[in-house]
Amino acid sequence: MPVRPTAARSRRLPLSPRSPLPLLLAAALAATALTACGSGSGSSPDTVKVSYKQSTDNSVKVMDTYLAGIKKQFEREHPGKKVEFVPIKAPDSEYYTKLQQMLRSPRTAPDLVYEDTFLINSDITSGYLKPLDPYLAQWPDWRQFIGTAKAAAKGQDGKTYGVPDGTDTRGLWFDKRVFKKAGLALDWQPRTWDDVLAAARTIKRKVPGVIPLNVYTGKPAGERATMQGFEMLLYGTGDGTQDPLYDSGSKKWITGSRAFEDSLRFVETVYKDKLGPDVSDALDPNFNTTVNGELLPQGKIGIALDGSWLPQEWLPGSGHEWPDWSEQLGLAAMPTQAGQAPGKVSMSGGWTWSIPAKAANPDLAFDFVRTLQTKDNARKWYIANSGIAVRKDVAADPKYVTAQPGIKFFTDLVASTHYRPAYPAYPKVSTAVQEAMEAVTTGDLSVEKAADAYDATVKDVTGGQVVRK
Repeated sequence: MPVRPTAARSRRLPLSPRSPLPLLLAAALAATALTACGSGSGSSPDTVKVSYKQSTDNSVKVMDTYLAGIKKQFEREHPGKKVEFVPIKAPDSEYYTKLQQMLRSPRTAPDLVYEDTFLINSDITSGYLKPLDPYLAQWPDWRQFIGTAKAAAKGQDGKTYGVPDGTDTRGLWFDKRVFKKAGLALDWQPRTWDDVLAAARTIKRKVPGVIPLNVYTGKPAGERATMQGFEMLLYGTGDGTQDPLYDSGSKKWITGSRAFEDSLRFVETVYKDKLGPDVSDALDPNFNTTVNGELLPQGKIGIALDGSWLPQEWLPGSGHEWPDWSEQLGLAAMPTQAGQAPGKVSMSGGWTWSIPAKAANPDLAFDFVRTLQTKDNARKWYIANSGIAVRKDVAADPKYVTAQPGIKFFTDLVASTHYRPAYPAYPKVSTAVQEAMEAVTTGDLSVEKAADAYDATVKDVTGGQVVRK
């Protein structure tokens, strides 16, 4: 939602095959832009600078609207203090790169930043974030946060580096209009992967002009491909008790697994059998904007493997208003591979508010966090963002539970959800997953060769910290 899941591409700027002069000029311009928008040496001790990911869809202003309200409240309750926003308007992968550039210097570091939990350990290891334990020890509300959410913001040193603002879960959205035309049950609840593919094949045969099944794939989709796509498959291959990506016993990344190949083969089938979108569309980095704002509302997708946060795209004022979406879309849990226990699978992530190590005004930044995360403000955010509550008092609040169709369904998935192994190497491992997915999506590599390439890449990026299973 949501976490939203998001891209784990290289943190370095892409290299160009052209001469170095344009690169040097681009780097200089980028540095100038970052210096202009960062905290800088001229920061006022009475101003907190807050940086966050601004949607690239101009019609989606959920975060902007919410933060504007918090700013008014904070400035009213803290006379003489000001809030200055430093939004980063960029696709997910570019957001991470730009944010890291800002965190490197006290001249550009904001006072508060929005961190995706899958990257937080990488930034912790790089020394970019400040531990929040002294603040949290003096904040009674911290006791209301659920343990799994707290763990997602904790470094390997045991210290906490972020305050989570919600979590998310994932499942299958299906269009009842399409299912009716295809003659499929409107209370569809697949038990196996084959059930999902069978429904997609029926839609392809009986409802032309509709994408039967959308599964995000490839490097342009970033973490949407890894988490919404591949990991929703991979974590449904076993019995739910062992992590199929990282072996916690040996503290090594898993390679050579049958589960990995089976998951890749599902992706290959979707695109090889023309059950998904055109490959060119699937590899468009902004395809999710088209899916959420156009294809789903227009009844052009039969089944979408996606997250709990989608309704935020359709709320009044979103630019893609769809007031009757809950009547036209059904929800089903993603099944395990063969229907084995626990029968369904979900992945969860989320975002946190973190204070940069080089922030000019860290105390004022945490005061802003306190305002962001009152019970009432947290509830407002979960509802506006179609997020899953990480505060126990909000999760039990009837105003939250009944606020929006689907909240109960996605909240119930928390019982069978999984979290990514949020270790520093994960972003590079995630990129390797995306490369393997893209190779089988385009047909450039077989499943076996794509899996071998993944194994080799993971061995390289983790310094050989791998185990074959």
